Amino acid sequence: MLDAPRPFLDVSRSVTGRAWIDRLDAGTTRTATAIAQRIGISEILARIIAARGVDLDAAETYLEPTIRGLMPDPSTLTAMDSLAERLAKAIADNEAVALFGDYDVDGACSCALMARYLRHFGIEPQVHIPDRIFEGYGPNIAAMDKLIDAGASLVITLDCGTTSDGPIAHARGRGVDVLVIDHHLSDHDLPDATALVNPNRPDDISGLGYLCAAGVTFMVLVAVNRTLRQRGDTGLPDLLKLLDLVALATICDVVPLTGLNRAFVVRGLEVARRGDNKGIAALALASRLSGPINPYHLGFLLGPRINAGGRIGNAALGTELLTVDDEHHALAIAARLDELNSERQRIEVEAVEEAAAVAEMEIGSGEGPPVLVLASANWHPGVAGLIASRLRERFERPTFAIALQPDGTGTGSGRSMPGVDLGRAVIEAVELGLIAKGGGHAMAAGVTIKPGQLGPFRSFLASKLSVDVTAARAATALPIDAALTARGATLDLVHDLEKAGPYGSGNPSPVFAFPAHRARFAQIVGKGGHVSFTLTSEDGARLKAIAFRAASTPIGDALLRDSDTPFHFAGALSIDHYQGREQVQFRLTDLARPKG
Repeated sequence: MLDAPRPFLDVSRSVTGRAWIDRLDAGTTRTATAIAQRIGISEILARIIAARGVDLDAAETYLEPTIRGLMPDPSTLTAMDSLAERLAKAIADNEAVALFGDYDVDGACSCALMARYLRHFGIEPQVHIPDRIFEGYGPNIAAMDKLIDAGASLVITLDCGTTSDGPIAHARGRGVDVLVIDHHLSDHDLPDATALVNPNRPDDISGLGYLCAAGVTFMVLVAVNRTLRQRGDTGLPDLLKLLDLVALATICDVVPLTGLNRAFVVRGLEVARRGDNKGIAALALASRLSGPINPYHLGFLLGPRINAGGRIGNAALGTELLTVDDEHHALAIAARLDELNSERQRIEVEAVEEAAAVAEMEIGSGEGPPVLVLASANWHPGVAGLIASRLRERFERPTFAIALQPDGTGTGSGRSMPGVDLGRAVIEAVELGLIAKGGGHAMAAGVTIKPGQLGPFRSFLASKLSVDVTAARAATALPIDAALTARGATLDLVHDLEKAGPYGSGNPSPVFAFPAHRARFAQIVGKGGHVSFTLTSEDGARLKAIAFRAASTPIGDALLRDSDTPFHFAGALSIDHYQGREQVQFRLTDLARPKG
């Protein structure tokens, strides 16, 4: 019989309406104690590890993840051997190769990985990244013809292609081989590609479905290196030098930071910090990044700028940046992406305000629909995913944002919550003819609709996902890892906690509760409506703190109005590198009024 979650600080309902629970049950607490004693780490670090399902025997490996120790044989992926053989042949024969990638960070990194690999052998591939608005997601016949007419005898699709039956059949009909490297969900009708490697294809039993496309691409390159080595080739590329690209894609595609993905990010960050990739280094400068590159920088500073090209500018800029070796060229591209990102932020703020107002009317004073499906002719298609993400956070339910064209067609994106598989629902909607096109994975999906399909699609999602959404929303209690005081939140502690990182999807950042502290000097800062404040304890200790996007929310109201009132605060710790000086910063997630 499972232990019931233990309440933390007796918080049954916080300012945001959540209960706080201890992330560790009695058994996990015992495991944490054993881990601390066996491998000689702090009790609090042991609690973090144990709470994430790591047992006593796996603890040391967890703290030192390695590619060698965690990567399986690439041949466990269905069709890997045939794909590696075909790509090795193209390299040996110096064929003309074309790459077709997606317009997001994962697609850009996957293309950059393949382009840099081929370049090592003297092959300069054509690269095509589709325009989000005019071409949409995935290969299309016109683009295939363009690549083939320019001489390509082999086309490789990266982070796309699994659902592109028509364009791939067209290319094959013109005598060109097509290799698909992807990770998106699919039904059983796979395209007739020369070889298709996708850990999420129905007949793949590798267990690697948690990889992003760049992670799959890296495994392809490992297999190709092996094939070439078996043929007697020497002087092969050092693939470990490309792990910065894999780490960037892994963080930005929000795939689970477990298993091999943890090793990709840990080792990839080491490569990124060396500054070998001129594009990543230039973008770090343009982003005004301070301190060593960390997962937050990848996900919230570098990633959005790469994505900005695909959202509202030139979709190929991201891939170009990540493959360029000239420093001045890299700086110029990075500056342009920074400008586009600023424009994207302005467009996003206006669109989110409109969408939130519509959502509030739909929800009204009741529970509202289990899934929000919003559409507007005023939204730029490139920010639909961002709108969906913001509203999913705000209204705690899966959300679709669809940008409508004058003819009534629309393209949009959906964002989900743990326990609600949005990708499967979208694929089923396509199979039923409810929408024109769609696909994705559990946490995110893309759709294309025709006039008259919005209502039926909305009704289908409400019916299909209602039970899952209800269960997911009921499980929104906030797990707390441990209690701290402002004085105890030291640099040494945060550095110690980094050993259990990187944190993100599948490996959540530790959440600490600060009992009976106060928020001093609260004020709204930045364009996003953030609230900065100083967290103070009874003994006078102070901690720099911020609540992101909290203005005009219950959290922001409490911070700005009740500075003399003690609250229980919950959130995560990080290190701020302002002006070269390290300082602990607290990122507020929730707060609650003490009982009694």
